[in-house]
Amino acid sequence: MKILVRNLARATTEENLGALFESFGNVQFCNLVLDKDSGASKGFGFVEMPKPGEAKAAIKGLNNRMVDGMKIRVKLAQAKTETAQPSSTS
Repeated sequence: MKILVRNLARATTEENLGALFESFGNVQFCNLVLDKDSGASKGFGFVEMPKPGEAKAAIKGLNNRMVDGMKIRVKLAQAKTETAQPSSTS
């Protein structure tokens, strides 16, 4: 399951983020979103956990927890959806 983590401190690293989630189970990957110009963290990232039970426990256990001085928000990531094209009827 892909998990969105928001409101991360700029100093939080991918290693820190992965370690938080590993206490709840196996982490497949962890990715901080970085500014392409400065390389600094944008304050959010994604964590992938293959087992739904572990992912749900991590979401419940980590949402609103203080990490590096910031109260993080953790939830299931929503899949990107394509913008629907209006149908043309003639």
